[in-house]
Amino acid sequence: MLHLAQRLEHTETFHAVEIFKRTLALRNQGHDVISLGIGEPDFTAAPAVVAALQQASNQGLGRYGPAAGLEPLRAAIAQFYGEQFGAPVDPHRVIVTNGASGALLLACLALINPGQRVLMPDPSYPANSNFIMAAGGVTQLMTVQAENQFQPSAADIAQHWGPQTAGVLIASPSNPTGTCIDQTALSEIIAAVRKRQGFVMVDEIYLGLSYQAQRRSALALDDNLIILNSFSKYFHMTGWRLGWMIVPQALVEPIERLAGSLMICPPTLAQCAALACFEPQTLALFEQRREAFRTRRDYLVDALESIGFEVPCRPDGAFYIYADVSRFGRDSQTLVDQLLEQAGVALVPGVDFGPHHAQTKVRLAYTTGLDRLKEAIKRMDSYLNG
Repeated sequence: MLHLAQRLEHTETFHAVEIFKRTLALRNQGHDVISLGIGEPDFTAAPAVVAALQQASNQGLGRYGPAAGLEPLRAAIAQFYGEQFGAPVDPHRVIVTNGASGALLLACLALINPGQRVLMPDPSYPANSNFIMAAGGVTQLMTVQAENQFQPSAADIAQHWGPQTAGVLIASPSNPTGTCIDQTALSEIIAAVRKRQGFVMVDEIYLGLSYQAQRRSALALDDNLIILNSFSKYFHMTGWRLGWMIVPQALVEPIERLAGSLMICPPTLAQCAALACFEPQTLALFEQRREAFRTRRDYLVDALESIGFEVPCRPDGAFYIYADVSRFGRDSQTLVDQLLEQAGVALVPGVDFGPHHAQTKVRLAYTTGLDRLKEAIKRMDSYLNG
């Protein structure tokens, strides 16, 4: 008889995935379900990226590559950060990974000792805790509120820091809230952690989808950070499993060594294809899609509030809305279940993102077209207010 490792008892359930499974099951039964649950763009890889994949495959380039990624791709990412996010980067500090998940796993293994704690906000992306746990660490949540954009502050860092704290993991824009940390607050957070000799890990997976006038990486404030990013969201390559990290020079060799041992290399064909992401005409397409997401956000925030949801913070990035459902007189899990089964609309309950707001909040992803968003509002309005 097999005995499962004790760590599995502490693995956080990813409720968005469970909702997605139920959505698929209902669709297989013939039900029309509008999914506002899973965080996957309806846009897929750009045509130039698909063509580049085919060309690389025809040329037989799908062999092992360097553990840190193909040098032309590392250089393209570094140039992209300098031109788009105000943070010039040495290409050798860019490490291409098997998705952002691969980057987070490598960072946790390199920086966290067993028993050490990592500070994260509540709410935050649930799977992050599992990567910290896999490295032997412990997640310590900091409850954050709407008046601070559901983002932590330097005061939160000071309040929660303890002798076993190794560092912090923050996201800007955030999943599930879509909110950013302003540059002043981010600078103060970095200074608070530096004072305590910890690490700052910043998830910038949704930075490309920021709607702010200027998109700025945390690296523009401090060069000694660990940055996580991905081709999944802004570049719409979710299933290609390609991401990257930008690390201080001292971490390049040990993380490259870890990557070579644990993962061999990131997928070579996907890397060859991803080079096409940085062509001018492809970047122009991604910007058009970013504007489409902005239009959806503008519609959905107003529409949700018109039918009784409260949106405490207008998202300024990503493709999520974190909404309060208190008006409807039931907890978020019950409401999500009812809307899925009775109205054919899939949302994610607040429990996925931390305990403090679990009962009152839901996350909606506007990763489908305006016509379907309008139909989702119509269905929810009919069920909740009819």
